[in-house]
Amino acid sequence: MVPTKSAQITTLLRAWSEGDTSALDRLTSLLYDELRRLARGYMRHERPGQTLQTTALINEAYLRLVDVKGVDWQDRAHFLAVAARIMRRILVDAARARASAKRGGEMDRVDHFTAVEFDQLPERDSDCAAELVALDDALNRLTELDPRRVQVIELRFFGGLTVEETAGVLNVSPQTVMRDWKLARAWLARELRR
Repeated sequence: MVPTKSAQITTLLRAWSEGDTSALDRLTSLLYDELRRLARGYMRHERPGQTLQTTALINEAYLRLVDVKGVDWQDRAHFLAVAARIMRRILVDAARARASAKRGGEMDRVDHFTAVEFDQLPERDSDCAAELVALDDALNRLTELDPRRVQVIELRFFGGLTVEETAGVLNVSPQTVMRDWKLARAWLARELRR
């Protein structure tokens, strides 16, 4: 009997956890289309002329995944959630570097960030990098309260996944995703107005 793709992914994740470095290569090729979709979702919100492209984001995420140690990988959903978080970190690091260079190395607090509609990121003006950093800081605070809601934001807002796709990745119902989505948006809007 041929194992399902999901079972194959879980087997490869366990092999990778146990030190089989070639398992990550096989895993990445199995999940490449999903990683590409995540990366495209993230890059869709980046400003025009961005030097980092979708393929480069996937490659950088892969390099960071190679260095991940001590994770007890569970399944496809767990892997995609970690990959989404890594991609977010890469883009936020780039935004911090842009904002830092723009301000002579000093990061300014963003006070004009108003209620956020999570259908799109803030306008791509000169403060976009600072706004992305402020959003990331708020997401980090939310992680301490409810990590799954942050995963919903990462997968839907940054990754561009539908409610159903997000539910599949997180192994929860679409209703749970919608509830988390609404509550996380409200919480983030309140935090970003402060």
